[in-house]
Amino acid sequence: MKKLIALTIFCVGFISLNAQTKSDFVKTAFVMDGDTLPVRILYPENFDANKKYPVMLFLHGRGESGNDNERQLANGSKMFLDPEFRKNYPAVVIFPQCGSDSYWANVEIETVNTKRFFTFKKGAKPTKAMKLLTAFTKDFFKKDFVDNSKIYVGGLSMGGMGTYEILRREPKTFAAAFAICGGDNIKNCKKYKNVPLWIFHGGLDDVVTPQFSYNIYKKLRDLGHVPKFNLYLKANHNSWDSAFAEKDLLPWLFSHKKD
Repeated sequence: MKKLIALTIFCVGFISLNAQTKSDFVKTAFVMDGDTLPVRILYPENFDANKKYPVMLFLHGRGESGNDNERQLANGSKMFLDPEFRKNYPAVVIFPQCGSDSYWANVEIETVNTKRFFTFKKGAKPTKAMKLLTAFTKDFFKKDFVDNSKIYVGGLSMGGMGTYEILRREPKTFAAAFAICGGDNIKNCKKYKNVPLWIFHGGLDDVVTPQFSYNIYKKLRDLGHVPKFNLYLKANHNSWDSAFAEKDLLPWLFSHKKD
């Protein structure tokens, strides 16, 4: 009976701990011209506004779009909530949420017989979501506690596309980046050729072809900057679980610092 009570207390405590940890992502929002960007922010433990901290910006995929300010935490948040990460890399982690009526990247999407085809634009004006995101980040990065030499960005699927998009728009902002199963017009690559980049993709991806990632890798290599590139031969679109499991991802990312 005592063992049962102890187990019950442990389980209740474990559930409470998980709920408390998830709530560490503070809810906020950025409003501009009547449009709203929902945002969740994870501050370091024992946060001190008088200190300087790295900032990690994470962009979610299409499936997490909306305005509930919840779904964007579905993928990736566990990696940043890990006690070892929080201990070794005290950083401000930002998860914005793209509205269902917009897209992180400037790309045309056409569906034919349930198959999606992507045409990435060279240049062009930002989408509503990207316009909100860049305005929010420019404002946030001015805060005294932000270490502007250590700002990073990464994302998956639509967020991987958004990673390339914000890199080309703000190449001098980021110290390093990673993009998972994303894509871009290779003519944009020269804009972010000097940003350390780690690219991931699944070899069997039937949603966003791995050819997009390879083309970016090849173009950057031709421009004199060789990014890291992981192709998971047996993975389909969900290559992010494999990417998040890479033990060197976060150490590699946070090892970079702008001059």
